[in-house]
Amino acid sequence: MSQLHDRGISGLEWPAFVDLSIQEKAALLMAEGREFHVLLAQQFNRNRLEVLGNLATAIRRIAKSEAGMKFLGSMLAHRRAMLYFTQPSTRTFLSFCAACQILGIQIGEVRDTATSSECKGETQEDSVRTFSSYFDVIIMRSKIGGLAERMAWVLSQSERPVPIINAGSGKDQHPTQALLDIYTLQRSFEKRDGIDSKKIMFVGDLARGRTVRSLSYLLTNYSNVKLYFVAPEPLQIGEDVLAMLKEAGTECEVRYDFDALIPEVDAIYMTRIQDEWDSEQGASTKIDTSKYKFAVRHLDIMKPDAVIMHPLPRRDEISTDVDHDPRAVYWRQMRNGMWVRAALISSIFRRDSEILRYHEEHFSLS
Repeated sequence: MSQLHDRGISGLEWPAFVDLSIQEKAALLMAEGREFHVLLAQQFNRNRLEVLGNLATAIRRIAKSEAGMKFLGSMLAHRRAMLYFTQPSTRTFLSFCAACQILGIQIGEVRDTATSSECKGETQEDSVRTFSSYFDVIIMRSKIGGLAERMAWVLSQSERPVPIINAGSGKDQHPTQALLDIYTLQRSFEKRDGIDSKKIMFVGDLARGRTVRSLSYLLTNYSNVKLYFVAPEPLQIGEDVLAMLKEAGTECEVRYDFDALIPEVDAIYMTRIQDEWDSEQGASTKIDTSKYKFAVRHLDIMKPDAVIMHPLPRRDEISTDVDHDPRAVYWRQMRNGMWVRAALISSIFRRDSEILRYHEEHFSLS
């Protein structure tokens, strides 16, 4: 791997890059010790997660004042971001928009290839090369697995290798969602010795949920964490994720008894049915998911300091009557996405030190 580090992505032919394992790709992307292209959850070790969490908290505090917002808005006012979202999105798209605006970044967007030259036959490679001519970072979301990796490789061979941020790639990865999920867990457990030794239950469509896949990877950075995967058999977690957790030494169990586990866990991560991936229309409706929904009655058997999370959007897997409970943190979780993504972008453009210095000068660290 040391030779790969020396060459970077630009030194590899595409077939050689594709043939690398996820761990090898992550190591290659981590070679400089911080982010440029952000493609995989595996790029982030525990130290980077803590650094980004601290930076997100600093940005969140600074942004509470008019003076602080003016300071943040001056950080990257000379930069431009392209949001290339060809898969439907609300939260991810808007939180990236808000994160860019906080930092003063001007944005452009393509949300439908029917409005771009792709409808004329332009390749995605040429589209992204075009975007890189006008913008300083490309944030992309696609239903095509591996497309963000491909575009990062293409730009790394070009004369203008701007960063690519993967905002969701097929059923594979959603690294920035995992970052905001980790930040939410950091904040939720900051008075309980952090994420170490916590029990976390994932519920719902785990087979096709890229948020669960990416967060599972990040949780291997913590000690004595135990993960439970609870879903109907057709929607259970993939063997590849279980193999990764086993190799990392992270304890996990595949279970089907949702109610029985609720009193045992520290965090419940609910997910919706991902029927947009159905091989035939209506296939998901044939799966009985009635035993995997969080109702008001479950609040009585939860730990008093446990939390309920959800990447959203939700359907009926969490009753809206649960929203009032302080342990329901999914709305805070969503807002955390704005802070974490602002932290990530400022780090990519090397403005993190200035932000932390401003925070230290204006806020008590006690």
